[in-house]
Amino acid sequence: MALYRDQGVVLRTIRLGEADRIVTFVTEGHGKVRAVAKGVRKTKSRFGGRLEPTSHVSLLMYEGRELDIVTQAEALDHFRVIREDLDRLARATTMLEAVDHVAQERQPGSRLYQMLVGGLRALAAHNAPLLVPGFFLKLLALEG
Repeated sequence: MALYRDQGVVLRTIRLGEADRIVTFVTEGHGKVRAVAKGVRKTKSRFGGRLEPTSHVSLLMYEGRELDIVTQAEALDHFRVIREDLDRLARATTMLEAVDHVAQERQPGSRLYQMLVGGLRALAAHNAPLLVPGFFLKLLALEG
C-alpha cells in the first residue's frame, strides 16, 4: 500500500457501517478517488466536519485495491458562504454531481479539479445566475 498526498474536493459521501464513510473526491493528481474515512461519524473523530461535500481539503491517503484509506485531512476551504445559503448550496451540489458523473476513476485530471475549485470560489464570491450554466459548458468542452 503506497502512501500519497494530494488536494481534492469532496463530491459525495456514503455511510459505511456505524462510524465510517466512503468519500468520493476529485483530486489534482489522481483524478476521481473513492476512499474510506474510518471513524468519521464518531463524535470524537479526528476529521471533524472536513469531509463534507464542497469541502476543499489536503489529503494524506493509503492506496488500496478498490478503495483508498484517508489517514489525514486538512481543510483548505470549507466554502462556508455556500453552505449557509440554500440557493448557492443547490448550485454547488449540481456542479459536484456533474463532475462526479463525468470524471473517470484514477484518471489524472488537474484541469477538471482546477475548474471545480474555481467554480466553487466564484459561487462563494458571487451568486450569479449564469455561473452554473457556464460551468456546464466549460465541463462539456473539457470532457467532450
